[in-house]
Amino acid sequence: MNSSVQSIQGTQTRKLVYTALLIALAFIGAQIKIMGSIALDALPAFFAALTLGPVAGAAVGAIGHILTAITSGFPMSLPIHLVVTLTMACICWLYGYLNKRINLIVNSIIAILLNGIVATFLSVFVMQLLGMIPAAKETFLMLVGPLSLASTINVVMAAILYNLLKGKIKL
Repeated sequence: MNSSVQSIQGTQTRKLVYTALLIALAFIGAQIKIMGSIALDALPAFFAALTLGPVAGAAVGAIGHILTAITSGFPMSLPIHLVVTLTMACICWLYGYLNKRINLIVNSIIAILLNGIVATFLSVFVMQLLGMIPAAKETFLMLVGPLSLASTINVVMAAILYNLLKGKIKL
């Protein structure tokens, strides 16, 4: 086997191992609850998006949220948590995609707004469509604060770790 094939295989193996490690860290973060199923599971996902790319970030984000939902007993129901899982995957993918295309601070602000406000709005909208809540505005207002706080913590910590470890992680 030539050295370029071995190098590619080594890179893929390292990326897979890092992704698995970040999924494990997302599980640990899923145990640090802020409110209900709002937890610190997304930090590893945002970090994965920055260091390993959009696909890894999306995978860690989706799996991380499902782990949080499972360990919380699906407080918003399985259908809503599936919507949140898909939304989380999309936001983490976008965060990874925009990395190196725009300023990290601007990218992080976009991720915080999407994860804290837009994702909350989408979840509440789906809950209202499914007849799960009588008052969408009140539910949104109840959830947007804690979700925005968790989002800010997750994204900012991921960006800080990324800056501290940039160039030190060998892929």
